[in-house]
Amino acid sequence: MRVVILKVALLLAALGTAAAASAQAPGLPTAQLTAGIHLITAEIAANDPARARGLMFRTSLQTNRGMLFIFDGKGLHCMWMRNTLIPLSVAFIEDDGTIVNIHDMKPHDESSHCAAKPVRYALEMTQGWFAQKGIGPGAKLGRLPTPAQQ
Repeated sequence: MRVVILKVALLLAALGTAAAASAQAPGLPTAQLTAGIHLITAEIAANDPARARGLMFRTSLQTNRGMLFIFDGKGLHCMWMRNTLIPLSVAFIEDDGTIVNIHDMKPHDESSHCAAKPVRYALEMTQGWFAQKGIGPGAKLGRLPTPAQQ
């Protein structure tokens, strides 16, 4: 009987860990962005610890959810996929919301995916999200928070 109880307890603990890994990170604010007719709920990574962790260890993202990285200044910012379990697409975005370029990224890939010109924002979504919605370079995102709003 104790073995069965122990197995059930271990199963519940594993399920709780998996649920936590796929959920929104605690304490991160969110913003509602627009991309044409599409609404995006983005967790905001606006400081070094949040940007360093990004979407690491997540097992999934909900539909139309992602992470918006807000950097302290414009630059040729780069992203990588260390400890990231799900394939992502990243859009590098100018201050006015214009998408500069988009890269698809593979899980656990540590190669750099960089902005084509200096930007302040990067938005990570499930891989293929931008292409599926017909959103590419030159498209504009709306409702980007300013760095002062963080």
